[in-house]
Amino acid sequence: RFFTEELKDYENKILSAEEKMIQIELKILNDLIELIIENMKSISINAKIIAKLDIASSLSIISRDRNYCRPNFNDKGKINIKDSRHPVIEQLMDLDDDFIPNNVSINNQDKQISIITGPNMSGKSTYLRQIGIIIIMAQSGCYVPCTSAEIAIVDRVFTRVGASDNLVGGESTFLVEMNEAANILNNLSDRSLILLDEIGRGTSTYDGLAIAWAITEHLHNSKYSPITLFATHYHELIDLADKLEHANNYCVLVEDDGEDVVFLRKINKGWIDKSYGIHVAKMAGLPSAVINRSYEILSKLSKETISINVNNEMEKEIDHSNDIINNLRDLDVSKMTPLEALIKLSEIIEEANEK
Repeated sequence: RFFTEELKDYENKILSAEEKMIQIELKILNDLIELIIENMKSISINAKIIAKLDIASSLSIISRDRNYCRPNFNDKGKINIKDSRHPVIEQLMDLDDDFIPNNVSINNQDKQISIITGPNMSGKSTYLRQIGIIIIMAQSGCYVPCTSAEIAIVDRVFTRVGASDNLVGGESTFLVEMNEAANILNNLSDRSLILLDEIGRGTSTYDGLAIAWAITEHLHNSKYSPITLFATHYHELIDLADKLEHANNYCVLVEDDGEDVVFLRKINKGWIDKSYGIHVAKMAGLPSAVINRSYEILSKLSKETISINVNNEMEKEIDHSNDIINNLRDLDVSKMTPLEALIKLSEIIEEANEK
């Protein structure tokens, strides 16, 4: 084959180019490492300064662009926030939608426990989360998403705002929920803020209600009196809040014209005793046959109907028991033989069975 010395030189350069390139890269890297080692102290100091500047400038830009305010702190156990917003959700909403702000007025005295009722998807969980986030942001030195904020010094924010199964570890949703609740009750202090969302929902209705009721009473009667917000679908807790001295009822406002339901996402003093779960199911796209049947079943299982049936049955049982007691009271057992007593007892039992 034909070749020249010039072509041979080009061939050698091409074949050795990659090896020389690696050597050059390694020399540059080693030189850079040596330079960093020699100036490590000053680089570390500058990195910390730049990081602080980055955080401060980023927070200042966000605070200016999103109309955050500077919080004030108190040592009186009071949290008063006007027009609080969720800093993440308000940015994720469509341009056509406006985030509905809400006021917060709680303390560790007469407003220690807030029972919050309202429909599904009405904004109860968001309300709890935004309060927790605002408290943490404020104590981190940030401006916060609201119009004004007076915030108590909080040592810890305890939350129970959603459970997840740990099937690998053998823990059910309810066990995880109870573990978190136990951690709260065993570690709270007089400066703690507790946010509870649907405690007890992982088990049967009556068990869950009993646990939620007992936890609420425990927090209310605790010597520490931690500020607590409790969002729940257990409407029985409305009555509990009325009985507890330092508890209050709040609800999410709803417009209901009988057919359409509009969630106003506004927290107001008071309560609501409907969950609108079937309405939410309709929004999710369940077949109309299922929705209509759900309303039929709901009407039969309504609280009022069940209450009436239970009360009527209880009244019958009480009247029946009184008749038996009166019959026994009329007997003079001192003048009866054992056989007569057995015969009379048999008659009473037979009469009771007939009723």
